[in-house]
Amino acid sequence: MSLSGRVALVTGASQGIGRTCALRLAKEGATVAVAARNQEKLNELVHEITTAAGQAAAFPLDVADEEQIKSTIKAAIAQFGKVDILVNNAGITRDQLVMRMKRPDWDAVLQTNLTSAYLCIQQVIGSMLKQRWGRIINVTSVFGQMGQAGQANYAASKAGLIGLTMAIAREVGSRNITCNAVAPGFIETAMTAVLSDEFKQTAVKQIPLGRVGTPEDVASAVAFLASSEASYITGHVLNVNGGMLMG
Repeated sequence: MSLSGRVALVTGASQGIGRTCALRLAKEGATVAVAARNQEKLNELVHEITTAAGQAAAFPLDVADEEQIKSTIKAAIAQFGKVDILVNNAGITRDQLVMRMKRPDWDAVLQTNLTSAYLCIQQVIGSMLKQRWGRIINVTSVFGQMGQAGQANYAASKAGLIGLTMAIAREVGSRNITCNAVAPGFIETAMTAVLSDEFKQTAVKQIPLGRVGTPEDVASAVAFLASSEASYITGHVLNVNGGMLMG
């Protein structure tokens, strides 16, 4: 799945799934623009990639800020000449039962998880249309497919990403640009590390493969969808959930 000569931009790349995706895309030969709020972690990631003979550059970015998205992607294209692969991975949670959920917590999650993806797509699409090749990959969630109590905002944002994926796939398919989503299930990351052991054990019982997923499991799916091997796949949601949700 060589991505040599391709330029990828990954949001939320400082940790967890985003970081692992950036490492995997670089391993497959892509030049990677890594974007997130934490400059120090981004610098560490770039160092890790370049030490392994890869190419990468850090771009500090808060995806909740529209102007930052515009300036950051403009800077990435100025440095690398294009963006072939966009991985919309940045995401947050603000969990609360809907009857107690504050409007700012709803807005923050929708802005970060969904609106930012639309804005990032809008900024890279010109580069992809120009060369008639592109891969847009949105990281959604199993909870965007099946819902989750206490996560009305998160589930709505991730379900919205699925609709966005299909709409964009229809808009740009004729230009050899694909748009797909990856829907992780229960993945071992910093976001899930804070959960109790009891909760984790209960979750694993719902997973036919009998284990929690890893960021590498998700990164493999992202790398595949970014490759030429996936050229006839678009508007698809690839489940990476160990069988937690089927159908």
